Amino acid sequence: MTVSPPDPAPRSDSAHPDTTPMISLESVDKSFGDLHVLKHIDLQVSRGQVVVVLGPSGSGKSTLCRTINRLEAIDSGTIRIDGDLLPEEGRPLAALRAEVGMVFQSFNLFAHKTILDNVTLAPIKVRGQSKAKAQARAIELLERVGIADQKDKFPSQLSGGQQQRVAIARALAMDPKVMLFDEPTSALDPEMVNEVLDVMVSLAKEGMTMLVVTHEMGFARKAADRVIFMADGAIVEDSDPESFFTAPKSDRAKDFLGKILGH
Repeated sequence: MTVSPPDPAPRSDSAHPDTTPMISLESVDKSFGDLHVLKHIDLQVSRGQVVVVLGPSGSGKSTLCRTINRLEAIDSGTIRIDGDLLPEEGRPLAALRAEVGMVFQSFNLFAHKTILDNVTLAPIKVRGQSKAKAQARAIELLERVGIADQKDKFPSQLSGGQQQRVAIARALAMDPKVMLFDEPTSALDPEMVNEVLDVMVSLAKEGMTMLVVTHEMGFARKAADRVIFMADGAIVEDSDPESFFTAPKSDRAKDFLGKILGH
C-alpha cells in the first residue's frame, strides 16, 4: 500500500486543482537503439510527495529522471507536470523546465562565475528578476544550505559537498514546483554525503515535491513517502519505505536489498 502524506496547501500561482498530480507519466517508453530502457512506465507523484527511485545499475532510473524535463525525449506515452503536457521544444519547454529544478551527479556549475553569480544567473536571465532581488534571494538560499560565507568564491575553491549544495540552491532560486535529483551524492566523498542529504531532508520536510534517484538507503527510509524499485526498465515495486525495506515482494528487490544492505 502506498502511503502519502497530507497534501500541503496549494501554491497560490497554481493553475490546477490540488488533486492534480505534480508529475504524471502514462505508458512512457524509451529506447536507445535496440536497448529498451523504459518500458510502459506509469507513475503519478502527488504534490508535496517525496518519491525515491531505487534499482540496480542499468535499470532505467536516471533515464526516467531525465525524461521528466525532456533532457531525454521519449518514444511514446505522455508526461505532464502539474497537469500540463510536457512540450517538445522551444519556449514552452523552456518555461516548463523553469518549473522543474534538477540536481545532477556532476555539479554543472559555471567554473568562471562566483557562487553568487551561479545562483542568480537563471533568475535574472529566465525569470527577469532584478539583480538586487536575485542576489537577496540567492544569499537567503545559500544561508539555507549553509554556505553563504562562500558566495564570492569560485566553484573550484569549494569541496564537492559544498558545490552540490550550491547546485541545490541554484535550482531552488527558480522557485520550482518540483525537484529532480539524479544520484546527487554518488560523486561525493563519503564524509560529504550527509551534508547534502541533510539539505534534501529539510526540503522534504518543507513539502517540496521531489523525485530522487539514489543509492542512499538511509535517505529513502528517513525522507521518502514512496519507494519505486526499477529493474530492466520497468517499475517492479511501488510501496512505502517500511514495507519495501522489511518485506519486499519481488525476487529482484530481495536480491537488490540483500546486496546493498549486506555491505
